[in-house]
Amino acid sequence: MTTRALFATHFYESDLGASALVEELDEACRALAEEDQAGRRWSRSHGYRGYTSYASLNDLPSRDPRFGELVRLLKPHVAAFAADCAMDLGGRRLKLDSLWVNLLKPGGAHSAHIHPHSVVSGTVYVAVPPGSGALKLEDPRLPMMMAAPPRLAQAPESLRSFVYAEPAPGRVFLWESWLRHEVVPGTGPKAARGDRISISFNYRL
Repeated sequence: MTTRALFATHFYESDLGASALVEELDEACRALAEEDQAGRRWSRSHGYRGYTSYASLNDLPSRDPRFGELVRLLKPHVAAFAADCAMDLGGRRLKLDSLWVNLLKPGGAHSAHIHPHSVVSGTVYVAVPPGSGALKLEDPRLPMMMAAPPRLAQAPESLRSFVYAEPAPGRVFLWESWLRHEVVPGTGPKAARGDRISISFNYRL
């Protein structure tokens, strides 16, 4: 008899390959966190521990050439992931829909969520202090498992209910936008040493 693995969920991980740009993006993100008063107000009113430009700025690639260069470098990564997922795009390419900065203070987190109205979502990491929280990915079948027992602690990654992807400066993560994910809080005293900075984005048809 044979047991086959069906309905795989793909997750893409790579390095941006531009360490100098990552350093420049660090400067750009910190400057935004200081200057974007609307974003700071939104973050405070929504209990975001730090700063995000998610609800305040929608023109970062045209506003700052450093973000524009990031978008240029992301294109082949997104195209490769779409090919790995066997997406039938009808001869078209996925198009950037939104891009925003996240600066999480020590102990900050982002609860589980999905990204509606987009096809591929992702994050590139700019600053990752020791002890920073990982990206937690949830098995999309979990709500339908009903009476299924938990998985063994040593289960292979493809069978776990949750998988934790560890960030690092310059690292790129991509996933299909329906995949539920969250940022877990940093752990231990090392988490207090600095801000966790990332740039998130969505692509659509």
